[in-house]
Amino acid sequence: MIRIEPTPRRLTLAASVATCAALLAGCTSTADGATTETSTSSSAGSTEPTQARSATPRLALTYDGGILVVDAETLSVVGESELDGFNRISPAGDDRHVIVSTEGSFRVLDTGTWSEAHGDHAHHYTAAPALTDITFDADKPGHVVRHAGRTVLFDDGTGRVESFDPTGLADGMPQVSTFTTPHAHHGVAVELADGGLITTVGDEKTRTGIVVLDAGRGEVTRNERCPGLHGEAVAANEAVVFGCQDGLLIYRDGAITKVTSPDPYGRIGNQAGSEESTVVLGDYKSDPDAKLERPQRVSLTDTVTGELRLVDIGTSYTFRSLGRGMFGEALILGTDGALHVLDPATGATIRTVPVIDPWTEPEEWQSPRPALFVQGFTAYVTDPATKRIHAVDIENGQVTTSAELPHTPDEITGVRG
Repeated sequence: MIRIEPTPRRLTLAASVATCAALLAGCTSTADGATTETSTSSSAGSTEPTQARSATPRLALTYDGGILVVDAETLSVVGESELDGFNRISPAGDDRHVIVSTEGSFRVLDTGTWSEAHGDHAHHYTAAPALTDITFDADKPGHVVRHAGRTVLFDDGTGRVESFDPTGLADGMPQVSTFTTPHAHHGVAVELADGGLITTVGDEKTRTGIVVLDAGRGEVTRNERCPGLHGEAVAANEAVVFGCQDGLLIYRDGAITKVTSPDPYGRIGNQAGSEESTVVLGDYKSDPDAKLERPQRVSLTDTVTGELRLVDIGTSYTFRSLGRGMFGEALILGTDGALHVLDPATGATIRTVPVIDPWTEPEEWQSPRPALFVQGFTAYVTDPATKRIHAVDIENGQVTTSAELPHTPDEITGVRG
């Protein structure tokens, strides 16, 4: 059953900017009152929005104790919000807000950059970034997925799925559709263009597959031949892909197809899709007994033919190393410190761009490590060892801008403004 839930917590655009955006403003309230956060900005002047000549892309980066907002062109810090705990971030889907998976909830961060369409043109604005009071309660906030103009949140602690139109965030809490899986688990959900919903099938111990529901949440089809399911991606042909310990599940045109790995244990747990390619980039691990496997092969799976190609890039990488270029290029940040750019159709290397010094993946997955985020024609690479961030022009293969950050960066995402 779908339930549309109004919320008692609303935050208007004016409140979002005025409450937490000023240079000296502080915010101390949360859902449980246990966490203190303070928002500051390096931009002087009024808390009112400022009109800009063009869209102003920004980046958000987590660190131990908060979130930085950085200008995507200059890499200068434009704002900072203190927030305790291990925080994870994802774009909200409206090119302005970021969803923060934090203790007990999904929080919404306003990066302070947006555009408003007016007929054949748009007006562009910037303001000081700030954590808003828009909160989606969650026992264990997990995956955030954007597809078909909807943003979907998955609560691992309850199996609760919440979906909404992210453009409503500018006016406060949007209307939310909810669905709860039969069993709580570390899962993921994707809303389809026709209002249907794909959710993972699992419980607190296992994840076995996916179930496809129609707009009324009646079951359409399912496949439970996907042990250890993890991660999702969407390809150019609207194919939705989920990783398994022995391959992938592909949902397309009303049917689910299983693609089997060439190894008995061939885990593809993280994927990156592109609107410009029917091929999905994935990691690939083949040692079931490894405490921490450092693979050197990546997977490229054609969602039309089902062909799974393995490519040895000559260096290891991690789950924060995968990205896609504007034309669908497959991007991998290696532990050799280079950005490897592959042709997704053939697996051939287009170029290799040295960016940072060689590094070693830490033992704990929560520990900071170099991370890749792609926006437009630029790949952004963080380097926790030096507290630096680098912007790479993907097409010409050059590092164009670098900057030192005030904190050790962990996760990174961004908005176009």
